Amino acid sequence: MAILEVEHLHKNFERTEVLKDISFSLEKGQVLSIIGSSGSGKTTLLRCLNFLERPDKGVIRVNGETLFDAENPVTTQEAEIRRKRLHFGLVFQSFNLFPQYTALGNVMLAKELLAKAQPDYKARKKEIHAEIEREAKSLLDQMGLSDRMNNYPHQLSGGQCQRVAIARALALKPVILCFDEPTSALDPELTGEVLKVIRGLADQETTMIIVTHEMAFARDVSSHVIFMDDGHILEQGTPERVFEHPEEERTKQFLSRFTRG
Repeated sequence: MAILEVEHLHKNFERTEVLKDISFSLEKGQVLSIIGSSGSGKTTLLRCLNFLERPDKGVIRVNGETLFDAENPVTTQEAEIRRKRLHFGLVFQSFNLFPQYTALGNVMLAKELLAKAQPDYKARKKEIHAEIEREAKSLLDQMGLSDRMNNYPHQLSGGQCQRVAIARALALKPVILCFDEPTSALDPELTGEVLKVIRGLADQETTMIIVTHEMAFARDVSSHVIFMDDGHILEQGTPERVFEHPEEERTKQFLSRFTRG
């Protein structure tokens, strides 16, 4: 059974239709790369999956559970949305770290806020805090940042900030980890650092959705590729199928920009 099912998703901003009848599925452990020109709807699709934007039509299921159904008012209630958002971890293109917290504090923050809502938090505060800190340190160590845990974002490079953001997204153990152009704000050297981390997560069979302009990386790491154009999924399939044998003329035109010379 698919871990993620998206059916007939639509999203409008006023009179502009940004997502037009989007449907796809994703299996556990797969890496889905979403490619396409700027303005094609890629980021809006990710934001709808994370409920940072609310779709106008369609259904989103994770592990068979209906997280969102535009026709079912219960699934669109804010309390339900907040709970179901935890199924997805999102890494933004510009890090979005809290400047007043260290790298460790950024990774711990969301889990600590959730812990405070638990009925036994006051009685077990020290124990819970110690466990959250232990897990956060382990994630930062996994990101190669064991010597940077007490640094603030302004003391870190862009690549280091993005690795903190990845650790933060992993801290809540999401079902699906999503990346919104995670290297677009980085220079080539720092881009390599971040892509190496994502490649390692793929090797661990982390289920991921990656919006990217790194075509070579998408071809090498992905299980499945979607090409979006003007709010539609114009083409999808294995990396070999989409990159080596695209069927749509628009896909061929887009990919030709990355193969010239």
